[in-house]
Amino acid sequence: MPMFEAIANAASRLKNDTSLNKDLRVVVMSGEGRAFCTGLDAKRVALAGPSKSLERLLERPSPYGGESGLGNLAQDVCYLWRELTVPVIICLHGMCFGGGLQVALGGDMRFSTPDCRISIMESRWGLIPDMGASITLRELVRIDVAKELTMTGRIISGLEAEKIGLVTRCVDDPMKEAMKVAKEISERSPDSVAATKELFQSTWVADEETCLRKETDLQMKLIATW
Repeated sequence: MPMFEAIANAASRLKNDTSLNKDLRVVVMSGEGRAFCTGLDAKRVALAGPSKSLERLLERPSPYGGESGLGNLAQDVCYLWRELTVPVIICLHGMCFGGGLQVALGGDMRFSTPDCRISIMESRWGLIPDMGASITLRELVRIDVAKELTMTGRIISGLEAEKIGLVTRCVDDPMKEAMKVAKEISERSPDSVAATKELFQSTWVADEETCLRKETDLQMKLIATW
C-alpha cells in the first residue's frame, strides 16, 4: 500500500506543486533491481487486512486526484501521469507484470529491453486490470489483442510488445534512450509539447468535429504566445 500512495503522491505533487514543476520538462520513470515492477504484492495486502486495503485502494475519488479527480487510488497511480503537462517516459527491464504494466501504460512512451517479460497478469488471480487499462490499452492495441492478452495472462517479450504497440521501441539500454529522447523534447517549446500531449489524449478516440476544433483551439493559444 505505501508504494501506491508514494507513486500517486509523486504524480500529484509534480502536477500541482509549482515549486517542483516550474522548470519540469520531462519525467523519466524506471524500476530498481531485477524488474521494473512485478505487480501487486498480494501477500502484503492480505496481511494488512483485505477489506481495509481494498477500501483504501478502491475509494473514489482518491486523495491525490484533487477536487476534479476521477480515479481511485489504484487507478491514480497510473492515470495521474496522463494529467501532467509534460511527457512521461517509462523504462522497462526484467519483468513488468499486472499493476506494474498498468503503471507503465500511464506513461506517454515506453522503452523496453528486448527480453523484458511483460504480462497483463490479473486473470491469473481471477481479476481484471482495473488501474486505467480500459483507457490506455484502447489507445495502443486492437481490441482483440487486448482481450487475448488479458484473458490469458500470457507473458510476452519486449520484442512482441513492440510489435503489437504496447511499447514504443526496444533498446539495449532503456534509460540511455529515455534520456536521449528527453533531451530532444527539452529543446522544444514546452507550450508546444504540452499542447501536443493534450491534443492527442483528448482526441484519440473522439469524433472528427471534436478533433478538428481541439486542433484550432490549441493552435490559437500557441500563436497568441508569439
